[in-house]
Amino acid sequence: MKQLFYITLLLSLFSCRPTTFTPKPPGYFRLDTPQSHTYRVFDEAGFPYTFEYPTYGKIERDSIFFSERADNPYWININFPSLGGMINLTYKKIDSKATYEKLVGDSYGFTFFHHQKADYINSDYFNKGNLSFVLYTVGGNAASRYQFTATDSVKNFILGGLYFDVTPNADSLKPATDFLEKDIEHLLMTLKFR
Repeated sequence: MKQLFYITLLLSLFSCRPTTFTPKPPGYFRLDTPQSHTYRVFDEAGFPYTFEYPTYGKIERDSIFFSERADNPYWININFPSLGGMINLTYKKIDSKATYEKLVGDSYGFTFFHHQKADYINSDYFNKGNLSFVLYTVGGNAASRYQFTATDSVKNFILGGLYFDVTPNADSLKPATDFLEKDIEHLLMTLKFR
């Protein structure tokens, strides 16, 4: 009986160790995307372009550059508050100072600036009427999943990109980037220059 008592006492001493704290791995918030893709027309007076954009997006002037550079009043952002992201649209008029070749080179440079963090960069080229488009898909944890250009090669050039207001993590942003890819394609297919 004494042996049973000592064995029980010994086991209880070793089983009563303080618990060690093990932190949980970081988690990511859940993104609820809208139920469907619905669009409205952006057709503001004085703007050299028009397009359709999602109803769950909000158009705002690009305040970072608009306040500093009044020569670019057509730079806008399409903000998606529910997704924490935005599509940035930078408009340039093709002229002797901003030639078509320079603008194409700049857009290529902006996209391939992400090569340090990107796993890959794919490009798709397509045309609609007299407009030509390039849609870059940047894989990995780069700052922008999608970059694109749209131009008539004569007077108008748009450079755009999808950005999120968080540290880039391709896995956690995948639901939002996959959802907004269709909206970017719709924007490009409905884009018209005046």
